[in-house]
Amino acid sequence: MGDREIDQQLVERAQRGDKHAFELLVAKYQRKLARLLSRFIRDAAEVEDVSQEAFIKAYRALPSFRGESAFYTWLYRIGINTAKNYLVAQGRRAPTVTMYDNEDAEGFDDGDELRDNNTPENAMMSKQIAETVNSAVDALPEELRTAITLREIEGLSYEDIAQAMNCPIGTVRSRIFRARDAISEKLRPLLDTQGDKRW
Repeated sequence: MGDREIDQQLVERAQRGDKHAFELLVAKYQRKLARLLSRFIRDAAEVEDVSQEAFIKAYRALPSFRGESAFYTWLYRIGINTAKNYLVAQGRRAPTVTMYDNEDAEGFDDGDELRDNNTPENAMMSKQIAETVNSAVDALPEELRTAITLREIEGLSYEDIAQAMNCPIGTVRSRIFRARDAISEKLRPLLDTQGDKRW
């Protein structure tokens, strides 16, 4: 049985009043949702508050969840909307994180190579690239920034992103293409690549 089917069973139990089933969903997705929200909100305490508020909204909206999308896609949409509303209420715009943490490096297939190349030059270049990527992402319009974050950071499929952003899959592809193009334009001077090549 796949993750989606397990989630659906937990959702159905929670819809029938089984609070423990919803607690299992919270335990499963709490860290992933917080990581997603930390791309919009920098302060860890605020991320925790917004994450908790998103789960409360999800719990209240659970009776209307019909399973047309995966539970986590539905939850991410609620989380993103909650973060946006929070930032608007605070009079702020969504920032991006400027450094990768060790957990991100662990997820790369070539993580060992990344960790072995810790020369000062490589560290400085990596920092420059990360800062350039993050400033490029920060400069993107909100819909492009959300699409590229869900794809590249969260690893969601185009279908799941379309459901999370409530738009057609073609729009998602276009937004991700435009976001990558804008980021590669900023990276080009650092990586010394030709104008017809993207990263």
